[in-house]
Amino acid sequence: MDTSRTPGGRPAGRVPAYLGSRKNIAGSACGLAGLVLTFTGLAGAYWPVVVAGLYGAGALIAPPERPPVPVFPDPSTQLDAVRTDYHALCGYLDEVELPPAASGRLTELTELLDGLLAPGPVAEALAADPEGVHVLARAVRQDLLESVDAFVRVRPWTRMVPGTEPPERHLEQQLALLHREIEALATSLREAETRRQQTHTRYLEDRGRNG
Repeated sequence: MDTSRTPGGRPAGRVPAYLGSRKNIAGSACGLAGLVLTFTGLAGAYWPVVVAGLYGAGALIAPPERPPVPVFPDPSTQLDAVRTDYHALCGYLDEVELPPAASGRLTELTELLDGLLAPGPVAEALAADPEGVHVLARAVRQDLLESVDAFVRVRPWTRMVPGTEPPERHLEQQLALLHREIEALATSLREAETRRQQTHTRYLEDRGRNG
């Protein structure tokens, strides 16, 4: 860390920032007015005090500096990252052998995810919904992966210890719940686009009546 300081005690790194600040600009403008008073003879022998006082007054009345606004990732960028992770997840799912019923439910779910993530109007609507992107990211990066991987981890135990509850039963239930959640997301996106279309129709109707 650079701890160098100016002779006045101000950290050296802050000096350039202060020179361009609103306070310094306003104070300098007022101080310049004090110099004008000095040259016209109105400030008298106390001109240094007048100049310094006007500079201080200008610095005090200047509006505070606006801190830089943090820049966060655009939702479309986040969706691109989810799409990349989903492709990686599909590579893993292709290597897993599932019972027919669970495999069927997984196919239904992945087809829905494929439709939401495919580039086009649907993905554009999803990218404009940060909460929807979050739901989809959680399903891809956490829920779906954990459901299938938990089944893979538990399955060998059922062969070693017969009579326990079949792990595919839990997997089928989890996949059904995930499908219901993602389907609800797709439905909400469709309804939002439908409302947008209907709103535009009403706008055109109102404009025609008032025109």
